[in-house]
Amino acid sequence: MSTTQGGRFANGVHQLPVRIYYEDTDFSGVVYHASYLRFMERGRTEYLRLSGVDHKALLQGDMPLAFAVRRMQIDFARPARIDDLLSVQTRFVSARGARIEAHQSILHGEELLVSAEVQIACIDLEGRPRRLPKPLLLLLEPFLVGQ
Repeated sequence: MSTTQGGRFANGVHQLPVRIYYEDTDFSGVVYHASYLRFMERGRTEYLRLSGVDHKALLQGDMPLAFAVRRMQIDFARPARIDDLLSVQTRFVSARGARIEAHQSILHGEELLVSAEVQIACIDLEGRPRRLPKPLLLLLEPFLVGQ
């Protein structure tokens, strides 16, 4: 298990703690639905960082690359509230071609609040899909886990 400020890996699942602040909520103190998307983005970013993927290096390489969410199916089960401490759990299931398939969950303790299936595309700076480079696949391979 690897631990840093950007979360930790445990059994192939990246776990990122997120505290709910006033800015994350609506007028009633309940987390606004779009805030969960930001939390999941942070989870995917920290997953990549801890697996050795450097976003700056991808952007500054000979063939600059980036990632973009292509598809997301999201289920909201229960609300989070101001001051809650959540865990964003990210699991990359597969990486092939120009695509990464991920499953993400947000929990409050053991209670599932939100879950999502996410398809991430590797793209060039003009938005065209590009195959995941072999060195990138080698970095991700040890962290891939099935559903």
